[in-house]
Amino acid sequence: MARRLVAAALVGIVAVAVLPSAAAAAPRVVTVSSIAQLQAAADAAQPGDRIELVDGTYTTSGAITLRRSGTSSAPVTIAAQHVGGAEIRGTNGFSLADADYVVVEGFRLRHSGGVSVPAGSHHVRLTRNVVQLASSSGNWVTVTGNDVEVDHNTFQNKSTEGVFLQISGPGEDAMAQRTRVHHNYFHDHTFSGSNGGESIRLGYSYRQLSSAYAVIEYNLFERADGDSEAISVKSSDNTVRYNTIRDSRGSIVLRHGNRNLVEGNLMLGNTAGIRFYDNDHVIINNLVQGGTGQVIAGSGDVADDTTGSTSHARPDRVLVAFNTVISNRTNVLQVGQGTDRLGPNQCTFADNIFVGAGSGAVLDIDEATGTTWQGNIVWAGTGGNVPSAGYRVVNPALTTDAGGLRRLTSGSPAVDAAVGSYAKVTRDVDLQNRSGTKDVGADEYAGTGTQRRPLTSADVGPNA
Repeated sequence: MARRLVAAALVGIVAVAVLPSAAAAAPRVVTVSSIAQLQAAADAAQPGDRIELVDGTYTTSGAITLRRSGTSSAPVTIAAQHVGGAEIRGTNGFSLADADYVVVEGFRLRHSGGVSVPAGSHHVRLTRNVVQLASSSGNWVTVTGNDVEVDHNTFQNKSTEGVFLQISGPGEDAMAQRTRVHHNYFHDHTFSGSNGGESIRLGYSYRQLSSAYAVIEYNLFERADGDSEAISVKSSDNTVRYNTIRDSRGSIVLRHGNRNLVEGNLMLGNTAGIRFYDNDHVIINNLVQGGTGQVIAGSGDVADDTTGSTSHARPDRVLVAFNTVISNRTNVLQVGQGTDRLGPNQCTFADNIFVGAGSGAVLDIDEATGTTWQGNIVWAGTGGNVPSAGYRVVNPALTTDAGGLRRLTSGSPAVDAAVGSYAKVTRDVDLQNRSGTKDVGADEYAGTGTQRRPLTSADVGPNA
């Protein structure tokens, strides 16, 4: 195979390529040391090329526009030479213009303008970046294109209205398809307003009836205090699983949309919990522990929102099962909010463990119709006004593991005590298979095997 040095068009760009005997160019590693060189190299990029910006601080006066596409097997990668070594300041950062299969990797983004993946770009990956924009207002990263991956980034230190990550969509009411958000670190959103400071907003009210098929998993949220919603879901057919939310007021909220799955999340020491509206959700295997977090089945202003309004829609046919909720408050589970609205309808609350503050009603129904209650365990309080056949008051005999999580012991009355099989519940909070008669609560007692622990900053972000 012949080797030759490919001369760069600009001074300061070093491009070394190995070319086969055929005319097709092989991928290159191109090293640049200025914004102008970075833009020129990006404009000339071929599939498989990796363009690396050397360590330093760079100031922009306009967008760094990425126009060249890669392929599924050979993306175009725009990267800091060392993760975290290149910092972008100034007016703008990266902007995509109908570019597909592009990776943006390893930068510290401290510029003013937000980052957007438009509808004309698909299969874009944002990875191992630190996002702390100089202009704190507005949304920092917006995803509108399909098949975008946002992983191993840190989003930090936002103090004004606007979200860290907004997932939107094309046109008037569509959603970006198949966004995957994983192993990111969201921390210290301190906006003090009553609304508009979420960490992740998955959709908008007017897009709620569109299916997004997004997956939000294995992310860590700490001090997510910019809104009462840390993860705000406003679209349909999404999965929120295996995240850790710690010391935050932001909850996981299914605000709009239908058929969403919330599974295996760890919520520790928060005022946050899980709140839901709309229809056909599955909420299973979650652990809400410490603080004053609770599960709320919201009431509705309307039975079903068919127009994409901002109304609260009554929850219908939602399954809340095999969760463990331990809270320093009464009303650990609140079904309905107020007595002059439309209460949850045909929802099922089964095989959960609810532990309260020591006295008072652990469970409370303000209003509900056609609700199924079975197999729940209540402790450190009363069952309130829930039908007595739907729960028993018994000490679940929990212990604290090395990671601080509350788990079953071998003698727990929750072991092999579930009522109903619930085919959608195949695993527990540790992702271990459940077999036979299931255990009540998020944890299936095994005695041996790998136990999950809460995510820490070492598990997520650019250096994980």
